[in-house]
Amino acid sequence: MGWAEPGVRALLISSSKVFGGGYLDHAEAAIRERLAGVGRVLFIPHALANRDAYAETARLRFKAMGFELVSLHAAADPRAAVETAEVVFVGGGNTFRLLKALRDLGLLTRLRARALAGMPYIGASAGTNVACPTVRTTNDMPIVEPPSLAALGLVRFQLNPHYLDPKPKSRHMGETREERLLQFLEENDVPVVGLREPSMLRTEGGGVTLLGTASARIFRRGVAPFEVPPGARLDAHLG
Repeated sequence: MGWAEPGVRALLISSSKVFGGGYLDHAEAAIRERLAGVGRVLFIPHALANRDAYAETARLRFKAMGFELVSLHAAADPRAAVETAEVVFVGGGNTFRLLKALRDLGLLTRLRARALAGMPYIGASAGTNVACPTVRTTNDMPIVEPPSLAALGLVRFQLNPHYLDPKPKSRHMGETREERLLQFLEENDVPVVGLREPSMLRTEGGGVTLLGTASARIFRRGVAPFEVPPGARLDAHLG
């Protein structure tokens, strides 16, 4: 069994920014590869409240890469915009707000169908979270309440973008990210990939490859968490 749906051609980015760089700078090469042959990108900015400003930031960045970008929030018919899109880029922000917006607009099943049919899907942060079966492993606060936590299910495992390692000698007494993901596994028998900020995943033909400069941390029920290096195929490591 592949760990991504066979037709899905996704690029799932942990973070839109990494320290020392600008918006999507670290992901530009992978984005260009995923967008080969594409002229126009449909941007979904609904994880943030100020969608006009967010869309302008994305438009300028994609223009610098040679691509036209239009925003879903400005479309007269959002459903038609998804149905005719060449590629979709789903931006970061609050995962619960994004998921609720997709459901309210009636776009969740349409977006999934287009991605399953081979339309490239690029997600960053919240946009990466909604590519999972559910959003149960997001770091975000539930500032709104979607009717369900079920998401797009483009991959068959969970992701935790912005994965953070415990800091030695930290005085923080709350749970570490690892402890919280282990709690998830107490209730859910689904693998989780802790995706550190410089990293991203590419799916093709049902396979999943780790891109970027950092290792990923894999969490599986009954197995001690372990590291997978950049460039690795994750399929054999997920179960």
